[in-house]
Amino acid sequence: MSSVKEHLLRSEEDVQKILSIVLSKTTAELYASGDYELSSSEERLLEDLVSKRSQGYPFAYISGEKGFYEDVFRVNENVLIPRPETEMLIEISKKLFTQNTNKIKILDLGTGSGVIAITLAKIFPNADIFASDISKKALDIAKLNELEIIKNQRIHFIKSSWFEDIDENNFDLIVSNPPYIEEGDMHLDDLKFEPVNALVSGKDGLTDIRKISCSANDHLRKNGYLMFEHGYNQANSVYKILSKKYREIRQFKDLNNNDRVTLAQRKID
Repeated sequence: MSSVKEHLLRSEEDVQKILSIVLSKTTAELYASGDYELSSSEERLLEDLVSKRSQGYPFAYISGEKGFYEDVFRVNENVLIPRPETEMLIEISKKLFTQNTNKIKILDLGTGSGVIAITLAKIFPNADIFASDISKKALDIAKLNELEIIKNQRIHFIKSSWFEDIDENNFDLIVSNPPYIEEGDMHLDDLKFEPVNALVSGKDGLTDIRKISCSANDHLRKNGYLMFEHGYNQANSVYKILSKKYREIRQFKDLNNNDRVTLAQRKID
């Protein structure tokens, strides 16, 4: 067996954070209990997690949580790890509806861990919010996050492949962070532990954005909005896709000055 102090001196990436998880202790508590000797089961778990981390296994999956906007969400291998870029969808939504005192209706397509739907539910407590995903396991995580963060059931979760099982319409906003990576993209090597069906979307990465754009118009109110997060180099392609059925198309830059979000409004019939 080995002591806490011995492990704190190790050089592997995140070993201190992993040790905190294994022993359920804060960093300060670890240093205060340096002479504590790990049990054989604690040692095995630590070595297993350190080994996984050395192979690129995301720390968020080890800890089982990831911060997004103002909350911490549960995550596992069934859902994508939330990224800072996705918070742009929240900020844009806030600006769209800040002056709207009426009850708004929102659909989050491909909700994953539920970060978008749940955050919008907190910001717009009177909104009628729906969230869909094709994965039951992802929806289970989203429902757990709703229960822990909102403390009550306010979101309508639907198992659906995009609009296939969505019977609702007249949405003020349909928002989505869909798969948008090209098949065979070199960056997929760095994402190998995350669910591939939430990442890859055909040869050009735009298959799902096309599908959603084609059907969303029928589910929006007369002046409703459709909003996507997409790849840093896909803005022009997304604009062309949306220009067929939508108007007032606007694009928003991330902190790296890349257009990462596109917002469009349903065309008036």
